[in-house]
Amino acid sequence: MTTDNQPATITRSLLFMLLLYGGMTVVAGVLAYKQIQLWPTNLAVEAGILAFLILVVISSTITQLFGQKLANKVVWWGFVPLGVSSILMQIVLQLPASVEMLEFRPDDLVAFERVHQQLWRVWLAGPAAYLVSLLLNVWIFSKLRGSGDQGTLGLMARGAIASALSQAIDSVIFITLAFYGVFEIKELLIGQMLAKIVLSFVLVPFLITGFIQLARWLDRKPL
Repeated sequence: MTTDNQPATITRSLLFMLLLYGGMTVVAGVLAYKQIQLWPTNLAVEAGILAFLILVVISSTITQLFGQKLANKVVWWGFVPLGVSSILMQIVLQLPASVEMLEFRPDDLVAFERVHQQLWRVWLAGPAAYLVSLLLNVWIFSKLRGSGDQGTLGLMARGAIASALSQAIDSVIFITLAFYGVFEIKELLIGQMLAKIVLSFVLVPFLITGFIQLARWLDRKPL
C-alpha cells in the first residue's frame, strides 16, 4: 500500500475498486428512478442509494489503503464515466427509434424515454451532491484516523460516522437543488436523511472491513 506522500502503485485491489467505482457512478443514476421501502420501517428511499453507498465504501477503502490524495482523485475522475454516460444517453434519446420498435414495442419506447429524459435541475443536482458528499466522506474518514489506526472497531466507527454525515449532506444538496419550489420537500428530506444514516451505521462498517480484507487477498501477488 502507499501513503499520501508516495505515488500509488496499481495493484489488483486498486484496479478492481477503480473499475467498480466507475460502474457505480453510472448505475446509481439509473437505480434512482425506483423508490424502495426499507424493511422493517416505512421509509421510502430512491434505490440509487445502494450504489452510492458502494461509492462511499470504495472511497473510504482507498483512503485507508492508499491515502486521502488518491481517494480525492478517484472522486474527481468519477465524473468521467458519469459524464460520458450522460452524453451517450442524450445522443440515444435524440436518435430515431427503429421501425420495429415503433411498430411492435411502442410502450417500451415510451417508458424508456419517460425514465431517461431528466429535468435539468435533477441532472445538475446529482453531480453536485456526488462531488460534495464523497469529498466530505474522504476528508472526515481521513481526519478521524488521526496519527494511526484504531483497529477494526475504530475503522468501522470511522466508516459509519463519515458515511452518515456525508450522506446527510448529500440528501440536503440533491433534494434541495432538484425539488425545492416544485413541491414540499420536508418529509422527503427527513426520510432520505434518516434512511441514509441508518444504512451508514448498519451496512457501511461491515462493507469497508470486507473490502479491505478483499483488497489484501487480491494483493497477495503482484499484478
